[in-house]
Amino acid sequence: MYKSIVKPFFDVFSAALGLVVLSPLFVAITLLLAFANQGKPFFVQLRPGKNAKFFKIVKFKTMNDKKDSNGKLLSDAERLTKIGSWVRKTSLDEIPQLLNVVLGDMSIIGPRPLLTHYVHLYSDFQNRRHEVKPGITGWAQVNGRNAISWDQKFYYDVWYVDHISFILDVKIILKTVIKVIKSDGINAADAATIEPFDGN
Repeated sequence: MYKSIVKPFFDVFSAALGLVVLSPLFVAITLLLAFANQGKPFFVQLRPGKNAKFFKIVKFKTMNDKKDSNGKLLSDAERLTKIGSWVRKTSLDEIPQLLNVVLGDMSIIGPRPLLTHYVHLYSDFQNRRHEVKPGITGWAQVNGRNAISWDQKFYYDVWYVDHISFILDVKIILKTVIKVIKSDGINAADAATIEPFDGN
């Protein structure tokens, strides 16, 4: 009952409430990022959702689109703007995803939606992360986020799929608040975010 009725209701209600409460912050960050990113405050990209069905995720744009002399985008670390770095460090870049939750594409809590071109690389076990809606935060995020290996991340994602409960979701929310306050696990050891998944 929780998984099929209570959780979806909680998702939409809390996301809608969050958008209202955070609207002043939402507007302020939008204006700051629009200035920093040449009028482009939002990052929109296709991501796989439940059953690997693609949807458009919305986040605040923390990196600019600067390219090298060959027209190739610079590294994440080089494109991360000062305001974008702060927005990412405080996890405020996730706020627009509340819109995805209201639209029914995401949940507040679930495995993070990864890149579309990773889908064909997943093993049967890894692909089980798509049995539920992706989330803004999840079990992997409160157990290391970008600072853990891909194997660990997938293990935590599938573990969550098998153990969804009200108590677990409350625990994840509380741990997420602590993680955000500490800015813990945002970056991998040697990268601005995390190394790409290569199927291994």
